[in-house]
Amino acid sequence: MSTQQAPVERADFDRVMVPNYAPAAFVPVRGMGSRVWDQSGRELIDFAGGIAVNALGHCHPALVQALTEQAQKLWHVSNVFTNEPALRLADKLIKASFAERVFFSNSGAEANEAALKLARKVAHDDFGPQKHEIISTVNSFHGRTVFTVNVGGQPKYSEGFGPRPEGITHVPYNDIAAMEKAISSRTCAVILEPIQGESGVLPADLAYLQRVRELCEQHQALLIFDEVQTGMGRTGKLFAYEHYGVEPDILTIAKSLGGGFPVSAMLTLERYAKHFSVGTHGTTFGGNPLACAVGGAVIDIINTPTVLQGVLERGEILTQRLQQLGEKYGVFQQVRGKGLLIGAVLSEAWQGKAAQFLAAAEKENLLVLMAGPEVVRFAPSLIIEPTEIEEGLQRFERAVQKITENDETNK
Repeated sequence: MSTQQAPVERADFDRVMVPNYAPAAFVPVRGMGSRVWDQSGRELIDFAGGIAVNALGHCHPALVQALTEQAQKLWHVSNVFTNEPALRLADKLIKASFAERVFFSNSGAEANEAALKLARKVAHDDFGPQKHEIISTVNSFHGRTVFTVNVGGQPKYSEGFGPRPEGITHVPYNDIAAMEKAISSRTCAVILEPIQGESGVLPADLAYLQRVRELCEQHQALLIFDEVQTGMGRTGKLFAYEHYGVEPDILTIAKSLGGGFPVSAMLTLERYAKHFSVGTHGTTFGGNPLACAVGGAVIDIINTPTVLQGVLERGEILTQRLQQLGEKYGVFQQVRGKGLLIGAVLSEAWQGKAAQFLAAAEKENLLVLMAGPEVVRFAPSLIIEPTEIEEGLQRFERAVQKITENDETNK
């Protein structure tokens, strides 16, 4: 029997897939480190990291080994049983954080769903059903389930999927007065990203997080930090909350936790975890041996002084060079973020045109991201070689130069 497969083309997407994505015209087929290759053999440097997922680049040998070894032992047994990789990974996360208990799932949305459900369950059990309100922030992003998309503060993602869940309020990010006005005895949780990722790579102010922590304690509400994008070393600390010295009651992580393999986690304290008694919440695939074996290898590599310090050093190189490019070509008004989660905010003349920069970069064989139409986002591998940063920036400068030259020509 022949095992040869039919050729696959980008046009097949439009034929067989639900049209909720608009993928690029080329199809990546192979990756190694911070480079990917498409079907034609074209090589691109990856400053996108699978949207901050490929924390150790593509096909890191330790991750390949962990997955391969586990694949030869045990794939799935369901949560009727436990398994060794899940227990090992949970123990590593607890030892590296404020947490005492871990719940595994498969995506950031699922981790946030669990966090929000837990917060409501704690409040219901301890105070009654009237304490169910959730405060989120404008322009936040917490996932695509009906619950999480409405907790997220971007109406463009939630419109058309009503009726909306009740008891959700949105306040401006980094606005202490607005939070003080919104929170009350009916609030069960405040959910925040320490750095707003999808809406523009916007870090929280220290005073803001400190005051929100105080308000949550005052009103007996749980503080949830969504670190789906910032967790696992992305900012130069294992978790972004460590930069601020403000601990949450619940923390969610995903993306980088599996280095490309789907896995997420909700971390919390024992006194809250006990409210998720047997049968109150669950997941079929969450905590499976394959995902947790890979996650264990990821944290072993990332949670070291050498790698975390290297993230800060690489981030500083990338930030400084982007600032220089912004000044040279007049395209960026600000470069912000922490570690290797960086947003270059377009100047007034280029507002709304982030997609042009992505397209131009791709033509120069470089992958970058957007964080809304005003921000070009960079989230490369945490261990990308400095020489690759420089080569990628040279490609990006060529892209910026062509955009600006074309703009002058068309004026």
